[in-house]
Amino acid sequence: MEETPPLYAGPVKRSMTIAGHTTSISLEPVFWRALEDSARAADLPLSALVARIDAERIQQSEPPNLASAIRCWLLVRVG
Repeated sequence: MEETPPLYAGPVKRSMTIAGHTTSISLEPVFWRALEDSARAADLPLSALVARIDAERIQQSEPPNLASAIRCWLLVRVG
């Protein structure tokens, strides 16, 4: 059984390849867990889900940074 991440913990930086380039994303552990759960539910690798969120993000007239876009995506989809 996986351990529940702490509610109040600082960001954790991870690197992944999205659209052919490596990027670093800093998210709090609870957001990483929610993102991993969402990827698993969609039967996607984590990087593929992040790439989808990134593609939606960059279509905005004033795109937020990727970490902010992920948090907002999770709030709307999971929350």
